Parts: sequence; C-alpha cells; structure tokens
Amino acid sequence: MTRLTCYRVNGATPRMRPAPLERAWMEATPQGFAYRCLPLNIANACGWELLCTAGFEAWWDGGAALEAISVVTEETAAHGLPISHFGSGILTFHVNGLFRTAPGVSLLATGPFNRPKDGIAPLTGIVETDWAPYTFTMNWRFTRKDTVVRFQKDEPFALVLPIDLGAIEAARPDIRSMDDEPGLEAAFKGWSEGRATFNADLKQTDSEARKKGWQKDYFKGLDAGGRPATSHRTRLRLRAFADGGADGDAEGGAAAPVAVKPPKGQGTP
Repeated sequence: MTRLTCYRVNGATPRMRPAPLERAWMEATPQGFAYRCLPLNIANACGWELLCTAGFEAWWDGGAALEAISVVTEETAAHGLPISHFGSGILTFHVNGLFRTAPGVSLLATGPFNRPKDGIAPLTGIVETDWAPYTFTMNWRFTRKDTVVRFQKDEPFALVLPIDLGAIEAARPDIRSMDDEPGLEAAFKGWSEGRATFNADLKQTDSEARKKGWQKDYFKGLDAGGRPATSHRTRLRLRAFADGGADGDAEGGAAAPVAVKPPKGQGTP
C-alpha cells in the first residue's frame, strides 16, 4: 500500500501538501482545549490536501440549473476555479492530476477532515485508482441558498487518502457481551468509574482533578492499569509529494512529521 503517484495533466502540478494538524476553530477554543482530543488530531493530519490555486466567492440561488451557481474572483489570470457542472447546487473542482495507487488500493476523495464550512459541504467519493486512467472531480454541495461562500487561495478543497476496500470487506463485525472478556470488562469498569470520579472532582475548586485539568492516559498511550500501549501514536509522518521523474516513482519523498500540538498551557504530555 506504499504507492501513491500523481501524474501531471497538461504539464501542470496540483498544489498539494500533507494535511496539517491545526484548525482555526480548535485554536479558538479556550486554552486550545480541542487539541486534547488525540483522535481528532490524528484525523486532521491523515491524508493529503489539494489546495485552491486562487481565491474566489461562490453562491447559489437555490435552483437546479447550471446557471444557478455563480463564481467570481478578483484575482487576475486566475485559473483552476470551480464550475457548475452538475447543477442542483453542486460546485465542481477539477483535479489537475491523475492518481495511481497499488493494486487493490483505492483513493478516498473528500473534504478536509474536521474543517466545516458554512453554507456548503463536501461530497465524498472512492475512486479505483489502481486501474482507472481517468481523473476525477471534487464536489461540494451548497446547503443554503443566497449565501456567499468564500475559498481563499491555498485553502484546501479536497483531501485524498488511500483506502483498502478489500480489507474493509474482509472485516467480520459482530456484537458480543463484555462478559466474554473479563479482563476487558474489568479494565473498562475501572476506567469508567475513574472518569466519573474525575469529572465530579472537576467541580471542586481545590481538587487535584481541577489542577490537572484533564485526564491524559489515552494521550500518553496508557491503559487502565497505567501500562504503555505497544502501538500508540501521537503524530503522523506523511511524506510530501516528491518529483519522481520520468518513471513516476514518487516514493522517495522525505517524511514530513505532523506533530500533535499540546493544548495551551499544558506542555508536552
């Protein structure tokens, strides 16, 4: 599952980057508390973003016709602007690159994770990039008419992520009683009771819980007994797209570490 190649279309290279950890809305939370959520942080940085080549404004009058969407920009010689291609309030971005992945691996194309945008929402698709010699489009659907939506230059309009559909199909989901695993049940109960006590103590002004502010066991990769997990991550190291030359081998790019940002005032966990 190592191959992820983007072939230039018409000689142009798409503007791409490993997805960053930071989100403006997370920065705006008091003391940056949103960064305490490690699952959120990891998801933020999971995948590669495609960026707008120019800033623009778009709005939809609520109709189904192609002409119901308007796109304007103040930038001269702007290129790569989205268009109204499908109608019905759908704004279409053309991806100026042809992606290929390893056999059996497809490409999830969606909006950037945990980055909501008022008035418009990304649509998600899965493309069989292991065989298809075709490009694809990234589409957003307006959620409210007569609302101006703005994308800035270099703002991400898409995120791509390799995905193994065969592995997903091979999953065998089932539901069991926790009684089947006494060790897991005991660990869960211990964690649940400890969390309830901690949350209750947070309301006490001089409590130890108030001084700590939040429980860091998951962030630190510690199980309910305080033992370190063997496969814990606090960061992702995604490679930037490198120029692979004529053979299209772009696997040699240097890893770009995306570190989890500790909450303000908390220091490194």
